[in-house]
Amino acid sequence: MFYYILKYAVLGPLLRLLFRPRIEGLEHIPEDGAAIVAGNHLSFSDHFLMPVVLSRRITFLAKQEYFTGPGIKGRLTAAFFRSIGQIPVDRSGREAGRAAVREGLGVLGRGELLGIYPEGTRSHDGRLYKGKVGVAVMAIQGRVPVVPCAMVGTFEIQPPGQRMPKIRRVTIRFGKPLDFSRYAGLENEKVALRAVTDEIMYAVLGLSGQEYVDAYAADVKAAAQAKKPPRKPR
Repeated sequence: MFYYILKYAVLGPLLRLLFRPRIEGLEHIPEDGAAIVAGNHLSFSDHFLMPVVLSRRITFLAKQEYFTGPGIKGRLTAAFFRSIGQIPVDRSGREAGRAAVREGLGVLGRGELLGIYPEGTRSHDGRLYKGKVGVAVMAIQGRVPVVPCAMVGTFEIQPPGQRMPKIRRVTIRFGKPLDFSRYAGLENEKVALRAVTDEIMYAVLGLSGQEYVDAYAADVKAAAQAKKPPRKPR
């Protein structure tokens, strides 16, 4: 209930008024039945702007840190994400990845829309990074279409580290659903999983026009952090 109050009475109208999102390809979202919406991830704002333009409810696999933050702010953030039905995911280790897949398949098994960012984390520099194969496992095992999505302009309004977004128009593009039924039964084959994931990322790239980096965003981000000189004590 809180999800629909936010979407239609509070947050939705406000976001539409402030950011006036251009919406392209909305007809590619299935009217019913399970499907994955796989998009790029440029900004914290993505969590709110994409659901606002969809007529159907969408559930995202959200990083666990949104549910475990300290202090009043952390508790409020956790309460917000729980109230709108988002699922916390531990992103550390192989078993954590399996747990995320199980949660995602549960959403799909109920015939719902599942939102996922295959890059696994926000882009720190606006480029599109290599996708992780969990989305492929869910698409093949769940036997569902994947709708590619591109958020355009959200990095400019709220890049990582910026608390308040700039008021500027953004574009949200949805591509034609991708059918991976030809890979049925191959959800444990590494070559098939990489092929499916790369096809999804290529479709997102075609919609977003970003520069592509054939490396995982988390690895590139960690390497960049390691190169930074340590802060001098004040």
